[in-house]
Amino acid sequence: MHNSQTNYDVAIIGSGIGGSTLATILARQGLKIIVFEAGAHPRFTIGESMILETSEVMRALAEYYDVPEMAYYSSENYYDFIGTQHGVKRHFSFLHHVAGKPQAPDKSLQAVIPKLPYGHEIHIYRQDSDAFLTTAAVSYGATVLQNTPVKDVRILPDGVEIVTDKDMLFHAAYVVDASGMRSLLANKLGWRHRNLKAHTRTIFTHMVDVPCYNNVGASRAAYGHPFRLSEGTLHHVFRGGWLWVIPFNNHPRATNPLCSVGLQLDPRIYPPQPDLTPEEEFYVFIRQFPDIEKHLRGARATRVWMRTDRLQYSAEHVVGDRFALLAHAVGFIDPLYSKGLYVTHMSIMLAADLILNAHATGDYSAAAFAPLETLTLRYMHMHDQLVAGSLKAWGNYKLWQVYSVLWLLGAYLEYLKLTVTRLRTRNRADYLAQLRGLRLAGGGFEPFFALQQQIDALIDRVDPDDEVDVDRTVAEIRTLFDGFPWLSSAFRDLLKGKNHLPNNKLRVNLLNQTDGFFGDGIYREHFFGDASTVELVKKAVEEQARYSVPALGWQRRSRARLASQSKSPGAPACMESR
Repeated sequence: MHNSQTNYDVAIIGSGIGGSTLATILARQGLKIIVFEAGAHPRFTIGESMILETSEVMRALAEYYDVPEMAYYSSENYYDFIGTQHGVKRHFSFLHHVAGKPQAPDKSLQAVIPKLPYGHEIHIYRQDSDAFLTTAAVSYGATVLQNTPVKDVRILPDGVEIVTDKDMLFHAAYVVDASGMRSLLANKLGWRHRNLKAHTRTIFTHMVDVPCYNNVGASRAAYGHPFRLSEGTLHHVFRGGWLWVIPFNNHPRATNPLCSVGLQLDPRIYPPQPDLTPEEEFYVFIRQFPDIEKHLRGARATRVWMRTDRLQYSAEHVVGDRFALLAHAVGFIDPLYSKGLYVTHMSIMLAADLILNAHATGDYSAAAFAPLETLTLRYMHMHDQLVAGSLKAWGNYKLWQVYSVLWLLGAYLEYLKLTVTRLRTRNRADYLAQLRGLRLAGGGFEPFFALQQQIDALIDRVDPDDEVDVDRTVAEIRTLFDGFPWLSSAFRDLLKGKNHLPNNKLRVNLLNQTDGFFGDGIYREHFFGDASTVELVKKAVEEQARYSVPALGWQRRSRARLASQSKSPGAPACMESR
């Protein structure tokens, strides 16, 4: 065995978006970091759709850890920083399908992503984003070893030993397993389990020649949506599954012709077809939905089709003495709602803080990192419930119409809490303390959790094929929403049959204290504290100016001038390909 005399503060296994982000942050803070990557960049991966919550945490990471690169994938306003191979995301849209029937425009939902104050979200072309973030880690001083699989990790009282597949030995004070579903530590410790409610398998690839659905199906005018369906993430949903369409070529500046397409199926309803290739199975399946088949009829795959067994897995624990699992290494639920990247980045926000504290105190015990385990498993639990509830609701559109409001309400409350907390806290410790009660959705607001539990219990019990049962359940859910005084008028409109959220969410009527996002009483106290409406509007205007394209362009030019005059923080290390 070849011995290395070099000791590191932290070793990270995996350089996907999670591992590379954590490495960049810790290296920027002065820690000695080594990253082991089994493959090499650039490489194909999915997890491409951003959401408001993820983007907001990226801005917080950039601010509280002094790493501007962390915000680059949070908005279309950063195209000049990251390139135009990434798509734009102006909405989350859902088209509900019934086998053998045309898709009805009134059975749709477009959840508009607000443009103000940060710009629209993006679809991340992951082979480029992950390579960029890995390079950022190197620029701040991290050592990255590509084509270097880790064979074993030994946890010792005074540190950890990492053994590569070529029997090279490395030492570190702490190790983070960010290697995803093949997590070495989770498997070694026997922590893996599949005791989860959601149940899906997947078939996916990247394609070209995927048209906008509005060109082959009903027009945007027929739907009444604010945006064309190609301008965001499109979900074709049906009993027992769904299909994503995530374009990278959907804006005027686009330079990437690809579109990500993936089919999620409950294998208990749609068993795998091993006698068919993944591509054959995909097209055989979508033929039962005439408008989905028409949408993808002329598309061509640009890479080998991928097919997996059940996606869902989790871990019993997240941390131990001198090690932690990061997000995707802990578990995975489903790409629905794009919550995975949010879980990853929120985990990084907390993990980085705990690692820096441990570096200062020398306490790398499991007890010191217990908050990371609590947060991660709590997020996994709610994500599992949300996906399972949605899959159940798609069995009858009347159920989905009301359940979608719960998803949207939870998402916007979470985003509200994240954003206002960042704007009102002065340091990372205060920020994390204020967010201690988060559970993935609902913004830590206890009345929301009570509402969610009641609605989920009703969804768990309902039979989607029993129209009487469905109507009774829908009526009960509507009554629960009626009794929730903090439901804004925009969401009440959805319950009345509207099929989209408004394009402009900063309307004046949303600022009032009776049916707006600002609310009153315990709601206002929880989300806004003692901040006045004037103060909050002022901060929103300041944020819009700060993250505008001209302001970001000026920042970029200033950083370039400074970089030409002096060395960047941390001594650059090599990104080796062993």
